[in-house]
Amino acid sequence: MKILYHHRIASKDGQYVHIEEIVNALRNLGHEVILVGPDVAENTDFGSDGGWVTVLRQKFPKALTELLEFGYSAVGFMRLLKAVWKHKPDVIYERYNLYYPAGIWVKALTRLPLVLEVNSPLYDERLAFGGLALPKLARWSEHYVWKRADHVLPVSHVLAGFIQRAGVDEAKISVVPNGIDPDKFLNGRVEAEDEPEADPVPGDLRTHMAGKLVVGFVGFCREWHRLDKVLERLAEHPRKDLYLLVVGDGPVSEMLQKKARDLSMEDRFCLTGLVTREAMPGWLDCIDIAIQPSVTPWASPLKLIEYLAKGTAIVAADTPNLRELLEDGRNALLFPPDDLEQMLLAIDRIIEDEALCHSLKVNAVETIRARNLTWQGNAEKIIAVFDSLIGAEGKEARVQKNSS
Repeated sequence: MKILYHHRIASKDGQYVHIEEIVNALRNLGHEVILVGPDVAENTDFGSDGGWVTVLRQKFPKALTELLEFGYSAVGFMRLLKAVWKHKPDVIYERYNLYYPAGIWVKALTRLPLVLEVNSPLYDERLAFGGLALPKLARWSEHYVWKRADHVLPVSHVLAGFIQRAGVDEAKISVVPNGIDPDKFLNGRVEAEDEPEADPVPGDLRTHMAGKLVVGFVGFCREWHRLDKVLERLAEHPRKDLYLLVVGDGPVSEMLQKKARDLSMEDRFCLTGLVTREAMPGWLDCIDIAIQPSVTPWASPLKLIEYLAKGTAIVAADTPNLRELLEDGRNALLFPPDDLEQMLLAIDRIIEDEALCHSLKVNAVETIRARNLTWQGNAEKIIAVFDSLIGAEGKEARVQKNSS
């Protein structure tokens, strides 16, 4: 199958990871994928914020930048239409973005099947976290695209609810959570004595953490994650083999480093700074107990699925979207959202109960296998949706076209 993958991503972050992994998985299944989208992310390092796109949003009034977003749909339409003429694809796969009906316009003109991947209800997200100057246009554009796609793939059942309430038939919605690459995340843990040449963790640090029970957090650390309180809890615990590893960076990084010094925890605390995607599996190997505080209520957190795959004992907020992947006492300990004391007590329980810790780790890995939470599994679901849309006649025509 020849697939045009259409997107409007300008930043090289978790969104870019998702695109890259899905494209690779589809290609590994033998399908041809042509990417159609901005070149901004392609030419930057991981962690970039979108370059000139971000500058525009900072320099100009919100209403103007939102109009420019909508206006870019004309550019996207012509770019995608040109790709259709050039490559003659069988289908279009699009990553949803706000103010961006370009793919739907091309679908209407060419009658190609279009499957829409939705990672967030962007109208609600931007209204809540950044505000919208043109909320009526934003909501219209979101519902316009959702309703006119041939099939919609949200990453969580919570998100599917948003799409259904917008008027999309349940039969046109299939939930596809994020996934992992088994070759990177299900290949066993690297131990200190292994010392592989490609190990991203400095040898002295890995040796220093060996034999310790490591509590870990991955991501952009902010004040509401309350990692300072986790540090305090580990410092006052009677066990002195406890270690806090923060894989990432964020606005509270300096505060955490000062807190570690104040608590005499410098030798039992590490904040890595930004790490590459390639290095992430190696860093996750170091973590025994992984913390997943509250997230946006519709998300399918990529790091949570990576925690599961690496066999960590997870402590997570008890929210509907996280319960889609986690079961309290089986593959995680769940705590009421925003209840700091219950989060700390859950960490204590795992520290003090080796059998519980082991059980959570084993069941975490089993969750990945039982639910096939892999990028290839996701790619197979995507192809199955396209096959159902194309039908027998379309598949036969595709075979004839490919053989000619």
